[in-house]
Amino acid sequence: MEEITYKNINAEDFARLDFSKVTLVDLREPDEVLVSGIEGAINIPFSSFPKGLDDIPRDKPVYVYCREGSFSEEVAEILSDRDYEVYNLQGGYKEYRKLLNDDQEPEKKSEKPEVVSIPQKEEYIDAKALRCPGPIVKVADTLRNLSEGSVVRVEATEDAFYSDIKVWCQRTGNEMLSLEAANGLITARIRKQGNRKTEGALIDVNSGTLSGKHIQLGDDKTFIVFSGDLDKTIAAFILANGAASLGRKVTMFFTFWGLNILRKPRRVKVKKSFIENMFGKMMPRGSRKLKLSRMNMLGAGSKMIRGIMKKKGISSLEELITSARDHGVRLVACQMSMDVMGIRKEELIEGVELGGVATFIGAGETSDISLFI
Repeated sequence: MEEITYKNINAEDFARLDFSKVTLVDLREPDEVLVSGIEGAINIPFSSFPKGLDDIPRDKPVYVYCREGSFSEEVAEILSDRDYEVYNLQGGYKEYRKLLNDDQEPEKKSEKPEVVSIPQKEEYIDAKALRCPGPIVKVADTLRNLSEGSVVRVEATEDAFYSDIKVWCQRTGNEMLSLEAANGLITARIRKQGNRKTEGALIDVNSGTLSGKHIQLGDDKTFIVFSGDLDKTIAAFILANGAASLGRKVTMFFTFWGLNILRKPRRVKVKKSFIENMFGKMMPRGSRKLKLSRMNMLGAGSKMIRGIMKKKGISSLEELITSARDHGVRLVACQMSMDVMGIRKEELIEGVELGGVATFIGAGETSDISLFI
């Protein structure tokens, strides 16, 4: 049996630590840390490890954690081999967050939030030239350096920002004072808050503390639809419709090739560059043009599958899409992927909203299942 050279710590003992006397290493991706994290933790994504290893000091005990605890075990062993005093958080950040949600002291729950005065001068953030996740990152960076109660006004032109900034404020506990969209310009006014006051909040990224009402991990379902293959798309919408029929809240996040599923079947006249037009012509326009991932046979395989489904009384892909929309399944198109692939909002079918990384992370945090298709 292989000897474990590091120590494990459970969420209860981890929560009792004085974080100022230890070094925290967060192995999650930056987007997850942005939405909910612990102040002062060093973020070294597991996907890029051991890059950043030299940034971990040796003068304090090191506590590592990832989302659910599996990746942090590997990193803890690596650090232990390099003579660090290292501890691994069992169950990861998920267990720590769950502990704070479940076991907060009753007197803190009834605590009234401190009333703060709103400064007269607003800080202006120009995010009009930025693309996802640039706008929300810039908002986070600006607020981090401001005092509690400070107000910022941010302007952005990316459609996904309208959804992203609402989710970001909800998850970080900062107060959304106003949000408007007019003539292609999205304007949000936000007040920095140290305490969470909104339904659905989790952990404050600035203080690592939590108060007020919080979301529990629920039974929502989230699907990342990366593939544009007919068979995989059918499977995704069958699962989504099944979950919706059980009363679950379902979010389908379409990115890269998956965006072709949402395209209208007929060409829409929009202004594009030469490369974007060429790229668009090479990609399937809508669900009826999708090909099988295997045995496509120049399109014959796709026709055979559709014929078999019709013969056996199975809903077509187009019927599944319509049913999903009718049952409240949330269809979200990744704004960044649209920009890369030259797809415009006008080219998408009705009922699709634009979103970015915060929209996806926000949906994923209340889901017990997230599938990548």
